[in-house]
Amino acid sequence: MKQAIHHLRTGDPVLSAIIERVGDYGIQFRPPDFETLVKSIVFQQLSGRVASVIFGRLATAVKGVVTPETVLKLRPSRMRSLGLSTQKTAYIRDLARHTRTGKVVFADLPALPDDEVILRLTQVKGVGVWTAHMFLIFALQRTDILPTGDLGIRNAIRKAYNLEALPTPDEMERMAHRWRPYCSVASWYLWRSLESDANL
Repeated sequence: MKQAIHHLRTGDPVLSAIIERVGDYGIQFRPPDFETLVKSIVFQQLSGRVASVIFGRLATAVKGVVTPETVLKLRPSRMRSLGLSTQKTAYIRDLARHTRTGKVVFADLPALPDDEVILRLTQVKGVGVWTAHMFLIFALQRTDILPTGDLGIRNAIRKAYNLEALPTPDEMERMAHRWRPYCSVASWYLWRSLESDANL
């Protein structure tokens, strides 16, 4: 990881200042499995605190074993009573069915290139490119993912680079040329730059 940090610091003075302020790289990885993707769906468009409570309720409802089988044993009405929206209930159940029937095989994903992982995951309802990007970064530990649809990253770039408006995906791609092949690392630092205490 020292090589990645050195590359980012020498290639981009703005990011170098963020790295200096934030400190050591400390990304927290998650297992590349069904439970992690369910958690990503729960966290979509919610604050972290609210999403954590809802996911905790779901985990408790399946006695701590979040698998396609345990999820599908819950009635949709029970899942909604835990705080999941009708849409997210449908998304999680669709993921469970895709996993159970072998349309999504989590054990296959680590060996696949980024684009193929995105293709396979986005066939599930409610799993868009943003969710696939999060899975690539935090579960599959890919180092060169630029989540162009992430509002936090866009806000961080606007603030750090003094832009008048949020950058478009094309503008982000152009900026990221100097970060590659370590866009995931740059993204982590950009997320952290928005936190005043810089502690995760």
